Amino acid sequence: MRILDNYIARHIISSSATVLLVLVAIFTFFLLIDELEQVGRGSYSVLQAFFYTFLRLPGMIYELFPMAALIGSLLGLGTLMRNGEITVIRAAGVAKIRIVKAVMKAGLVLVVSAMILGEFVAPAAEGYAREYRSMAINERITLESQNGFWARDGNSYINIREVLPGDQLKGVYIYEFDANHELRSSTFAQSARYDEDQWILENISQTLISTDGLQQRHTEMAAWDSPLRPDLIAVVATKPDSLALWTLVKFIGFLNANGQDAARYEHALWVKIIYPIATGVMVFLAVPMVMRANRSTSVGQRIITGGMIGLGFHLLNKAAGHVGVVFDIHPFLSATGPALLMLAVGFTLMWKTE
Repeated sequence: MRILDNYIARHIISSSATVLLVLVAIFTFFLLIDELEQVGRGSYSVLQAFFYTFLRLPGMIYELFPMAALIGSLLGLGTLMRNGEITVIRAAGVAKIRIVKAVMKAGLVLVVSAMILGEFVAPAAEGYAREYRSMAINERITLESQNGFWARDGNSYINIREVLPGDQLKGVYIYEFDANHELRSSTFAQSARYDEDQWILENISQTLISTDGLQQRHTEMAAWDSPLRPDLIAVVATKPDSLALWTLVKFIGFLNANGQDAARYEHALWVKIIYPIATGVMVFLAVPMVMRANRSTSVGQRIITGGMIGLGFHLLNKAAGHVGVVFDIHPFLSATGPALLMLAVGFTLMWKTE
């Protein structure tokens, strides 16, 4: 049986790798075309656009994994079906569940590959790509809204207007309240830089509020010790689904500790956990789809079918987060919903398959 398992797994993995290569080539082409429009801004050159696109490849491969796994499994199993090999295997007394187990061993390899890529390679590459592009274009990143990014630190509320490359900030507002929720001081720093585990505020204007009135003072430079580290600020400047699992956990903890809404990041956390598993779900879904089809089903039909289902899952997965936030659905349910739906479809088709 080990020979049979390896034979089936080899077909699925090789087909999935080929499909993934084709999909990545197509999507990379469109990404590069879009990126070339930015050439000329600042010192951004054509070569830098190519390098930036190259850095985006791990993240792109990670997002395309479920679709490639589905289409690749349909093609790999479809080839075995077209050649009559599945029929021979069944006629030899191999149960349907045994074929599924052999297929899922290949699925496990794809799931582990997706997990490694999504957790260790893609986040680092995405972060470096964003910083590399930002420095080349001299781009300033405005956070969250026109009014910047808001954070809470105990009785202090912090507003950051812009993030610059190299752990630098521009436009930092710090509002400090007392135990009675009355404003006691308002501080504005034109810029800030992170040095030796603390922020150095520069060109500071501060207003102190007391029962005696207002007192204003100006300081050229001062140290500011805050739990809002550069890595946490970078989280806000980066799409949540591009972050590593541990980074999401840390930032969610920071938001919860300061009474802020963490729904977006909790959804992204569950998606990060579920998305590699969705690759295995897609491999499983391919089994009944192939078994229910006849041997005359063409390669083109399998590609179109797999592509439509894979694209539908991708869009549904993207939309689930927004729907969950709007309708206040628990992040676990909104993140796992699309994968559970595909799994239910797979089990239903499997049950109806002779």
